Amino acid sequence: MSIPFPSEEWIVEWREQLNDNDEYAEKGQGWGVGFNGDFVFHIRADDRLPEDRYFFIALDDGTCTEAREIESPDEVDAGFVYRGDYDDWVALNQGDIGPIDGMMSGVFDIEGDMQKVLQYSEAAVAMSETGQRIDTEYTY
Repeated sequence: MSIPFPSEEWIVEWREQLNDNDEYAEKGQGWGVGFNGDFVFHIRADDRLPEDRYFFIALDDGTCTEAREIESPDEVDAGFVYRGDYDDWVALNQGDIGPIDGMMSGVFDIEGDMQKVLQYSEAAVAMSETGQRIDTEYTY
């Protein structure tokens, strides 16, 4: 059964699959240890998505401890914000663009310690590939 994106149901499924992903567990070791490794994923409204959407992702040492939709980034204390237009998130989820390539090319914006993100770029790729495995329905 397809899961709509973006939705609470989708991000919960992503968390479950991420925590079952041995590659992510290995590549993400050390992430969030001694620093705030939590993310807000900001999906910006565009021609397809009528309003901005936000996901909060708590990451610690190769594990996703929390993943939920939030109303505003101000609700949480995240060390990083990763944002892009809805169409670009669809491209990321479908494997048409990578998370690091998207960031380096300016398709996605990031707030936070860029060196940390680059240091853990393989974990970012594993996270993105996990999202690609979800049977997703793009309702917008």
